[in-house]
Amino acid sequence: MRVIGLAGWSGAGKTTLLTRLIPELGRRGVSVSTLKHAHHAFDLDTPGKDSHAHREAGAREVLISSERRWALMRELRGEAEAELPDLLARLSPVDIVVVEGFKRQCHAKIEIHRAGNGKPPLHPGDDSIVAVASDVAFPDAGRPVVPLDDIAAVAEIVLAQALPLAETLARCGRKD
Repeated sequence: MRVIGLAGWSGAGKTTLLTRLIPELGRRGVSVSTLKHAHHAFDLDTPGKDSHAHREAGAREVLISSERRWALMRELRGEAEAELPDLLARLSPVDIVVVEGFKRQCHAKIEIHRAGNGKPPLHPGDDSIVAVASDVAFPDAGRPVVPLDDIAAVAEIVLAQALPLAETLARCGRKD
């Protein structure tokens, strides 16, 4: 299993790019899982449904299963937010895990930059950014820069730059 991230400011187009990248990698025979960071409280279950009632009643974990999928939610109830290495360790093996968000973490990342966002680029101050996908050129980036809408080029970077899970964990200070 190998790991790469898509990092950038909110509104840069990470999710849009990822929803186009996953099928491209699939066409190339690559199995993909994703790990998404959310900055705010969020719900997967719906108020009034059993899973929501279980969680609201104080269950630490709620596993929801059907003939099509299952999902496990864990309430932290005051515990510290889970670190990226801990979350990666919970995933079933696939060829590549694409991490969306976690822009300040230590894993290898592709910066997603959109000029219209009005935010500064991240790559000048982050050595873990291995490439940039942008709607503007960065001639002095010191790493590959590809057009934001060139999904094939982004897929090539993912395949070339994703690091093995063990190496990712070691970069993040964990030896699992």
